[in-house]
Amino acid sequence: MEKDGIRRIVRDGYARRAAQGGACDPCGGRSISEIVGYSAEELGSVPGGADMGLGCGNPVAIASVKEGETVIDLGCGGGLDCFLAANKTGKTGRVIGIDMTPEMIEKARENATKGNYTNVEFRLGEIENLPVADNSGDLVISNCVINLSPDKPRVFREVFRILKPGGRIMISDLVLTRDLPEFLKDSVDAYISCLAGAVKKDEYTGVIRRAGFREVEIIDERAFTLDCHTDDPIAKALIENTGISPRQLEEVAGAIASIKVRGVKAA
Repeated sequence: MEKDGIRRIVRDGYARRAAQGGACDPCGGRSISEIVGYSAEELGSVPGGADMGLGCGNPVAIASVKEGETVIDLGCGGGLDCFLAANKTGKTGRVIGIDMTPEMIEKARENATKGNYTNVEFRLGEIENLPVADNSGDLVISNCVINLSPDKPRVFREVFRILKPGGRIMISDLVLTRDLPEFLKDSVDAYISCLAGAVKKDEYTGVIRRAGFREVEIIDERAFTLDCHTDDPIAKALIENTGISPRQLEEVAGAIASIKVRGVKAA
């Protein structure tokens, strides 16, 4: 599948997700966002509709966001991580959310207005071509988005470019622990569900190091289960449109891990 085709597929899929509204139904009484690491208090502190239930971790919780910092979020969706970061940077700080889906940017801006956030802005753009000036960010975060990119080396070169010397990254993402089953590798719905674009863990961290980052390390890793995510409309499309069986679902889940990875741009 060609890179432009992948971007179009992902953009269209997330435009549909934006139109469907906020997070999906809870699993076992807990929302998907709570399952992947957000507290009820955090979710209650942001505008309604900001939580789209699309993350695979909570990068803000362990990013040590400081007051006055400039934070840039790649693939901001409805703005959940941006608002959590803005609560930590204070009014002297600044948060910039980037998303390539116009519908998501519109939703995020509406949420910012509802929450009276004056230190957050949202920009339309691709993460391979970030609409951000050189050496302008203290921290770059991202939540289950970079795996969607067909050109991950370029993404991390762009991240390196926009960070100040001494700036850092805190990324939550999905990686592979082994090869995906063949029936998913070229699946349109698997791309939208953040699966077919994922690469193996060592390859992922290697891309970050080759972009110029130092002190690259995975600080958290856990098996990623698809059980509760089957309530997500995108995951439902994956299951229905590929005809995936319960046994194949288990096979897919066993090949995926959720990680949090950090790195630093040398001062």
